[in-house]
Amino acid sequence: MSSLLRVFDVAGSGMLAQSVRLNVTTSNLANAETVSSSIERTYRARQPVFATLLMGGDEAAAGVRVRAIVESQAELRKRYEPDHPLADEQGYIHLPNVNVVEEMANMISASRSYQNNVEAMNTTKQMLMATLRLGQ
Repeated sequence: MSSLLRVFDVAGSGMLAQSVRLNVTTSNLANAETVSSSIERTYRARQPVFATLLMGGDEAAAGVRVRAIVESQAELRKRYEPDHPLADEQGYIHLPNVNVVEEMANMISASRSYQNNVEAMNTTKQMLMATLRLGQ
């Protein structure tokens, strides 16, 4: 029975990690077209880095945690718009290195992973309820 209860910890950690992933993706999408006057001030896409989480020293019961959120090292975009109020001395505006297509794929993947963890919890709950009914 305790191993079934561990599923809630594992699935819960997965849901938390995917929630962070969704929030980071949302932030990237919200900033995809923000304009800056310098490379230093330009928003950079961020991605969470996941790590395995061992619970209670039992290696069979692992979860996931967000170890860090890192900035993308991909090249920033720049566009020649000399009339833009934020254009630099050469007439360029600086844009984030956010790839909207990749971010949408990340959002779909994170959403599905979150849903899979919800399903794992629901299935485990049903199994526990069936086990309890056996004793009646």
